[in-house]
Amino acid sequence: MLFGEYHGQIDDKGRIRIPARLKSDLNGEVTITKGINGCLFLFSANDWNEKIGSKLDSVPLSDISVQRSLRAFFAGANVLEEDNQGRTLLPKNLREFGAIKKDIVFIGVGNRAELWSKEVYDDYLAGKVTNIGVDYDKLFGELNKYGV
Repeated sequence: MLFGEYHGQIDDKGRIRIPARLKSDLNGEVTITKGINGCLFLFSANDWNEKIGSKLDSVPLSDISVQRSLRAFFAGANVLEEDNQGRTLLPKNLREFGAIKKDIVFIGVGNRAELWSKEVYDDYLAGKVTNIGVDYDKLFGELNKYGV
């Protein structure tokens, strides 16, 4: 189970270090994608395949609203690869989505970790609404009827 709050920074080349405790609990390959409220979701390979992928096998192609949500969710997904110094390049599209510039916060949320810009996270905790352009929270909510 993933839990805790961890602070760090992204370097000038867009690399991050996943905190050791979270990395250990994620157990190997990590998939990252756009999350809700302006954060990024990090899933272990097992959770990504079994808890996300397998539930979506039943989504009919005719369910247009869910197909739009799937496209947004999966188009932003990437498998993170660590270099020999323990750093991971965070793709530019995800840095932009999460408004990540320098200070970052990782939090463990049960079956996933979340990566936040510190500023966005502080605003979220203060109850301020994050404006990320597209209503990604609504798109993600469409997947709820399929157990995601």
